[in-house]
Amino acid sequence: MRRWWVFGVVTACVLTACTPASKAQSITISESDVSAISVSNTDAFSVSRVVVLANGVAEIVDALGGHKLLVGRDISSTEKSMADVPIVTSGHQIISEKVVALKPDVVIIDASSGPKAAIDQIKAAGIQVVQTPESWTLGDIAPKVSAVANLIGAQNTGAQLISAMQAAFHKSKISTKVRIAFLYLRGTSSIYLIGGPGSGADSLIAAIGATDVGAATLPHPFNTLTAEALVAAKPDVILVMSKGLESVGGVSGLTKLPGIAQTSAGKNSRIIDVDDSLLLSFGPRTPSLVAQLSKALVEVMKK
Repeated sequence: MRRWWVFGVVTACVLTACTPASKAQSITISESDVSAISVSNTDAFSVSRVVVLANGVAEIVDALGGHKLLVGRDISSTEKSMADVPIVTSGHQIISEKVVALKPDVVIIDASSGPKAAIDQIKAAGIQVVQTPESWTLGDIAPKVSAVANLIGAQNTGAQLISAMQAAFHKSKISTKVRIAFLYLRGTSSIYLIGGPGSGADSLIAAIGATDVGAATLPHPFNTLTAEALVAAKPDVILVMSKGLESVGGVSGLTKLPGIAQTSAGKNSRIIDVDDSLLLSFGPRTPSLVAQLSKALVEVMKK
């Protein structure tokens, strides 16, 4: 499975009306629970009109004091501060005509941006298109911030933002032996996967001092979820995206999936769900997310 699928927008499932037989609740981390680290701009920007079509980059530009530069975004940039920036995609598909009409100085993409034909049309219009590195670990954030800062002429501010984020990360790690399984679920499409090494969630789990059982035992970033694999992994806690949990009918529906009820996590309803656009954003909100994950882990283990 290509990892960019985790940013797909899925229609809410009718199963969200959970059965009254179970009152089990997950601990939810929503966008409103976290805040982005930002710094005051100390540079003179080298561009004035930017369209962002790369995951997590709009919030980096915003955190660098460059909100005024943003004239277009893709659908994955869901932060409230982006509400005034036009969306130039249909789902995750770039609409080249909308981008060109905005007359940007630069369009920022990443490896998952597409379709290629739309990008080629933007380039053919004489608009600069720059691909930034993707981020799937905490270690990837600094190079990504640096690349974006250099692109918009905010090198000094970028260095300040990186320092502020790194300082924040050091405050969130707890000492724990808790075992966590990250599940990627899309019940409406019958997609049930367990994260392994390189899923992105493994980096966040390590950051709070816990063990990602999938990363420790499975071969791929995303692996088919089987009862055997899950039971063998022995998770104490299950981490999911909020829409994924919704798509299987909430905690009640999740515990009916193969193997879930046989784990300590399933038996005790130790479930943490995180907003889809937030969990793997790897940007200025990530230090706050890691802090919230630490708190959620302590809370869920009381069950």
